[in-house]
Amino acid sequence: MSTQSRIEWTEQTWNPTVGCTKVSPGCKHCYAETMAWRLQAMGVQGYENGFGLTLMPERLAEPLERRKPTVYFVNSMSDLFHEKVPFDYIRRIFDVMAHAQQHTFQILTKRAERMAKFCCGIDVPANAWLGVSVENRKHGVPRIDVLRTIDAKVRFLSVEPLLEDLGAIDLAGIHWVIVGGESGPKARPMRKEWVGGVKRQCDQAEVAFFFKQWGTWSVDGQKRSKKANGRQYSGKVWDAMPTTLPCEA
Repeated sequence: MSTQSRIEWTEQTWNPTVGCTKVSPGCKHCYAETMAWRLQAMGVQGYENGFGLTLMPERLAEPLERRKPTVYFVNSMSDLFHEKVPFDYIRRIFDVMAHAQQHTFQILTKRAERMAKFCCGIDVPANAWLGVSVENRKHGVPRIDVLRTIDAKVRFLSVEPLLEDLGAIDLAGIHWVIVGGESGPKARPMRKEWVGGVKRQCDQAEVAFFFKQWGTWSVDGQKRSKKANGRQYSGKVWDAMPTTLPCEA
């Protein structure tokens, strides 16, 4: 079912699939996997397979039943473009988005090539934002070039967890960048200069910049709770969004 989200850059989550498998270092401490096993232990419907990939067609109509314009993060507990999600099923999800024009849908994947293959030759709904995860140079940065080939009204990057200095990145055709550090007991640290490098390039390219969190490791290199470390970067909360939400156009 769709639920109110604690993720700072969205309002609701909608999970027509749940479960996933790891594909790159950003997946190492996946919050969704931890949550899925917890929900399975609690006997929550939909998590009988734990973190195994599971289609949830009974959830497809949820956004159509909500009239209030809402920003949805699609598949916070999965990856829509996982290899085991059939294209026919993804088309059903895109059809729902196309019919629910009052909403904005944010789709994030680490499987950029499969997203590009699906989107080739189709009209991506204007209210569907497409994004890729960019955790490092080797695995994450190449996804940006693939994303750029897709004709979407909003293309965005989730640079979380940021695991190293990304160096120079090409932000042409990118509308929004989210940056965040990892949280949890085994979190890997994120350095201020890595964030600064992304922020400067966003400023130069006039791309909206959203700083989500420091996570477990603070700007001073100390481990604290995510809440204690907060969201400020250089004394300010950076929470820019793309200029116009498609559902507000």
